[in-house]
Amino acid sequence: MFKVKAYAAAAADAPLAPFSIERRDPGPHDVQIDILYCGVCHSDLHQARDDWGGALFPMVPGHEIVGRVVKVGEHVVKLKAGDLAGVGCMVDSCRRCDPCEADLEQFCCEGFTGTYNSRERGSKALVFGGYSEQIVVDQRFVVKVPENLDLQAVAPLLCAGITTFSPLRHWKVGKGQKVGIVGLGGLGHMGVKFAHAMGAHVTMITTSPEKGQDALRLGADEVLVSRDAEAMKQARGKFDFLLNTIPVGHDINPYLALLKLDGAMVLVGALTALDPVLGVNLIFGRKSVAGSLIGGMAETQEMLDFCGEHNIVSDIEVIRIDEINEAYERLLKNDVRYRFVIDIASLKAA
Repeated sequence: MFKVKAYAAAAADAPLAPFSIERRDPGPHDVQIDILYCGVCHSDLHQARDDWGGALFPMVPGHEIVGRVVKVGEHVVKLKAGDLAGVGCMVDSCRRCDPCEADLEQFCCEGFTGTYNSRERGSKALVFGGYSEQIVVDQRFVVKVPENLDLQAVAPLLCAGITTFSPLRHWKVGKGQKVGIVGLGGLGHMGVKFAHAMGAHVTMITTSPEKGQDALRLGADEVLVSRDAEAMKQARGKFDFLLNTIPVGHDINPYLALLKLDGAMVLVGALTALDPVLGVNLIFGRKSVAGSLIGGMAETQEMLDFCGEHNIVSDIEVIRIDEINEAYERLLKNDVRYRFVIDIASLKAA
């Protein structure tokens, strides 16, 4: 075991503060990573404040991790010391159930082990995340980062990126399709970039006309303001696919009206209850509503390789670790375009 500096929440009502944690020495299949940057996900805030219940303290958040490999175990074949590497939302799973064997570890029948706010399989020790100097993870749950990308802007790809890439890939979004991205935030801005790179005609659907110009900059072909009743009426039945990134419960019926025959809307944001869905809005048009959760490790690597080929990264604001509590308050106000990333050098220097 070895000690590293970190930032942790001691309780749901406590601000994040400096904290010392222990990491295991790398075993035969492990990768030890010197963390350079860690993205700040909205779920970090919710879990640190126990908004969803079941939080485990002390908690070191962070599941959008990028850094440099410093040591690998003797059986590690996919990475070597010096490589750029990333760790996302998972650090383990049962590895033997049908989803795990299909490279869909996020749907592990026993539940995946989260990068933080979780317990290690077997020992039940607390798992600590990326607001820290180093991390040790089994090679299966580590991905290789393309060298040509801006590393600090890669970090959010490990959550916001794969969360949007996976459904677009699964529903085979591509050329000739009209795709709507609902909501322009940390997830939505990545959805626009990916759908555009996949060749779809992309429409940003937002309540805020002010976000229209930024959506066009990100790659949207059009902007549809959902509060404009006439514009929504004109857009009925025009979309093959909708990626809904709205993070709270809401009325999805107006969006269902935008879908073509056999169109699908996939939810990746809302974890809370939705307003009642009218069956008629699904039955007429054979439409479907589905959900999607991050992505498996093979797909996460595919996503990073796609980003390397198309030079896709997140739009970010870099912060020091001692600014994290202020960043959480700004997240509550949606005051970021579009993702905070912590420069872990600021932790190492503290």
